[in-house]
Amino acid sequence: MVFHKTTDTFQQGTKTLPGHYYTSEAIFAEEVERIFYRRWVCVGRAEELPEPGDYITRQVGTESLILVRNRYGAIQAFYNLCRHRGVRLCSDATGHVAGTIRCPYHAWGYALTGELVAAPFMSEVEGFDAEDYALKAVAIATWEGFLFVNLSDYPEPFEQAFAPLLNRFSQWQIPTLRRGYRIDYPLHANWKILVQNYSECYHCPTVHPALVKMSPASSSANDLYKGAFLGGPMAIAPTYTSLSTSGRRTLPVVGEVAGDDLQRAYYYFIFPNLLLSLQPDFVMAHRLEPQSPDRTTIICEWLFTPDAIAQPDFDPSDIVHFWDTVNREDWQLCESMQLGVRSRAYVPGHYSPQESLLPEIDREVLKALGHLDDTDLPLIH
Repeated sequence: MVFHKTTDTFQQGTKTLPGHYYTSEAIFAEEVERIFYRRWVCVGRAEELPEPGDYITRQVGTESLILVRNRYGAIQAFYNLCRHRGVRLCSDATGHVAGTIRCPYHAWGYALTGELVAAPFMSEVEGFDAEDYALKAVAIATWEGFLFVNLSDYPEPFEQAFAPLLNRFSQWQIPTLRRGYRIDYPLHANWKILVQNYSECYHCPTVHPALVKMSPASSSANDLYKGAFLGGPMAIAPTYTSLSTSGRRTLPVVGEVAGDDLQRAYYYFIFPNLLLSLQPDFVMAHRLEPQSPDRTTIICEWLFTPDAIAQPDFDPSDIVHFWDTVNREDWQLCESMQLGVRSRAYVPGHYSPQESLLPEIDREVLKALGHLDDTDLPLIH
C-alpha cells in the first residue's frame, strides 16, 4: 500500500455542506432511498448466527429484516413480514427457530430458506400457489466476517462494489476474530456528522489529549483517499505498544500483524455505515444505524482473538475504557455540531488541509443523491 499524508491530498476551496443536509427530513428520506436501500449496508457479524435456526433482526431505514442461518449453513436475509397480511414475523432482536419461521397471526410457516411450507386452509383458495408466497429475499454478502445487505432489486455485485477492499486487510484475519465487548450509543446527531468526525484528526489535539500523546495527529496518512472507501494509518509512538489506558499491549496480537503495522493504527470509513479501526491487538468496528436527520445509533464492537477471549482472566477493559472515553469525547462534539447546523447563522465553512477526506464523503453522498450539479452547493470537486 502507498500512503499519502492527509494534507497532501487536500483540495483548496472545498467547503462543508449547507445545514439542511444535516437537518432536513426530505434529504434524509432521499438518503434512505438512494443510499441505504441501494448500497451495501453493514448489518452485523456472521458470528452472531453460529447455528442453523439462529436469527437476528435489523432495521435498515424503515425496513425490518430477518437474517437467519439456514439448515445448509448459509446466512440469508428476508424482509420481516408475512406474505399473507404483512404481520411482523420476528419481534425479538435475536432468537432461534427450530426449522420453521412461524407467523404469530395465522400460523403461516416458512422454511429457513424462505419457502412457504404451511398456510392453513389456503388449499381451498382457487389459484393459490405457495411458490408465489415465499419470503421476499434481500441480497446479502459477507466480507471480513461482516454481514452486508442491499435492498435494491438490482444490486451492484458485491465483489464489484467492494473491489478496492477485497483481501486488503488479510493480515488482521478479521473473520477469525470474535466480539469481546459491545457498547451501543444512541446519539442526537446526523450520521454524516459522525462519519466525518471519524475521518479527520484535525480535532484530535483539542478533543483527545490522551490519544494524541500516544498517536500524533500529524502522522495521519491515507492509502484510500477517493471514492466510497477512505482511510489509512496513524503512527503509534515508539514508547507505546497499544492504544489503551495503559499504553501497553496486554492481549495477543491479532492475526498475522507484524513489522511496521505493530506501530500503526488504521482507520477506514466503509461507505455508508461502517467505521473500521485496525489495531495491532484488536479490531474496533462502529456500525451506524441512522433513524432520522438528527438521530443515529452507533453499535461499537471490539474484536479479539478467540484464544484471548477463552482465557479465564480475559479482560478487555484497558482497551475498552480508553476508546469508550474517546468515543464519548467525539459524540459530545458531534451532538453540539448538530445543534449548530440548525442555526440560521450557519453557512458552509472552508475545510482545512487536515480534513482532506471530508469533501470526498460529501461528494459520495451528493453523487448518490444526484445533487452533484446543484449550483447552490459549495465547491466539492
